Amino acid sequence: MSNPENASDIHLMPNVEVITGPGAPYTREAGVWDPRIGTIDRATTETQIKLKLNLDGQGTYNVRTGIRFFDHMLELFTRHGGFDLDLTCNGDLDVDQHHTVEDVGIALGEAFDKALGDKKGILRAGYFVMAMDETLAVAAIDLSGRTGYVVDDQVNVPLVGDFQTELVTDFFDGFARGGRCNVHVKTMYGRSNHHKIEAIFKAFARALRGAVSRDERMKDLLPSTKGLL
Repeated sequence: MSNPENASDIHLMPNVEVITGPGAPYTREAGVWDPRIGTIDRATTETQIKLKLNLDGQGTYNVRTGIRFFDHMLELFTRHGGFDLDLTCNGDLDVDQHHTVEDVGIALGEAFDKALGDKKGILRAGYFVMAMDETLAVAAIDLSGRTGYVVDDQVNVPLVGDFQTELVTDFFDGFARGGRCNVHVKTMYGRSNHHKIEAIFKAFARALRGAVSRDERMKDLLPSTKGLL
């Protein structure tokens, strides 16, 4: 096929779609990739969570946890990741925020793990450096099948908005366990504690977006020499 200047110059065969973006246009057969959707219904004596995740969405969200700042972090995580997320959590906030934040992390990780299926064709690992005004944060992800996390957010106040800041670690701990993955997030520097947390969530979203991305050349291969993730 010739290399036309724009997608409108391409005469497509049936069941072929045009993909636009850097290096575009190019074509691929529609239906090569199955949709990646994870649905979780998790109920304990402490929280009741219903969650639907689409890894290949458009950044749309409907999030309700009862903690507004936490909702904000999950909303921007969804938008920056390019995921679609429908999440409700009814937790025992009269006791503490801990159960809600940790269990949402676990359920979200489980949804990613479920949506990824056998993980064939994914990049598996991703990283991102996120600038947010005076703050800089980094995140690195490996969807390795093994649980590990390191969180260094540099936050020095107990509350940001209505959110208990010590629970940032509990969220990523829960996600790593639910998603069977390695999660490393760090604030390099910054002044605003709001920005420190927000930059971490944005970096995490974009690192994860890279890790779950699929490579057409590797679509039938597992990104591991072990034969198992």
